[in-house]
Amino acid sequence: MEIQTENGLKEAFGYLENANPEQAEKILAGLFEYDFECPELVFTVDCCNFWIPYIKSLSEMENPFERGESLLAEWKTFQAFVARKEHPYEPALYSVSRGIFSRALENYTKLFDERNPVQKAEIYRKAGLCCKKLGKYEDAQHCLSVANSTQPGLAAVLAELADCYALCGGDRNAKILFREAFFIDPERIDISFLDSSLITCLIEKTAEKGYTGAVLQQWIPVYGVLWGIFNVKRELKPQEAGKLKQEIYALENEMKDPSSDAAVLTPRLINLYFWLIDYYVAAKDTGRQINEVLLKIKILDSAIYRMYIK
Repeated sequence: MEIQTENGLKEAFGYLENANPEQAEKILAGLFEYDFECPELVFTVDCCNFWIPYIKSLSEMENPFERGESLLAEWKTFQAFVARKEHPYEPALYSVSRGIFSRALENYTKLFDERNPVQKAEIYRKAGLCCKKLGKYEDAQHCLSVANSTQPGLAAVLAELADCYALCGGDRNAKILFREAFFIDPERIDISFLDSSLITCLIEKTAEKGYTGAVLQQWIPVYGVLWGIFNVKRELKPQEAGKLKQEIYALENEMKDPSSDAAVLTPRLINLYFWLIDYYVAAKDTGRQINEVLLKIKILDSAIYRMYIK
């Protein structure tokens, strides 16, 4: 890379970190005469061209929450755009990321005085997500804790909180919270925003089995248990165990309907069976009830059963 290109890229990165791709692109355009085929330069310009029209349109949105949501949605579109590129350039991605999540955070923080508890929890969750993406882990944990205290037990909040713990080296707390989040509602977790290797490796390995979408999300906690990742457990309270049994009963009946979505229901049931077995083990069950649940797992998926009893 030519020295002029290197210096120009550094200057452009400053504008990208301020969510100003248009100014960054103007700087980069003049560098091609020095380094026409530089892949890092080409990729960074592509990033600028992706974001320029979107950033211009952002001013048309008056509501801060709408702007924040739009920025996060566009980031996911950008991730798909980058995935198609042969040679992504990490410094450019880092700069774009800082610009987009800083801008989104600015919009969410304007709404911190929200009174509606449901909306407040979502605002603080998204603010926490943005802080996490910016490496502000203490701020992220604070925002996510506010979200959790406002609306306790939301899978999306617990998963983000778990991700923060994992990124800070707190694997034990992360495992507890990830397992809890995927127990409550796997499909409410936006796995595309999770960053810690603890969970991304599990997601990638599960996806390699061919699962996608909602089916993938339901299988993640199953393989999390089988591969020893979700190995930090808590004891269910009797009331929680009662609700667990009710959900299992309802899903078992739903599975009997030929029109039911067995691809989603099967991993969900298996995960619930795992929790029920843990409950019986903690309660020092004699073995009969555990064996009954194991038989149900064997009938549902014999391969999973064999992996579980090893």
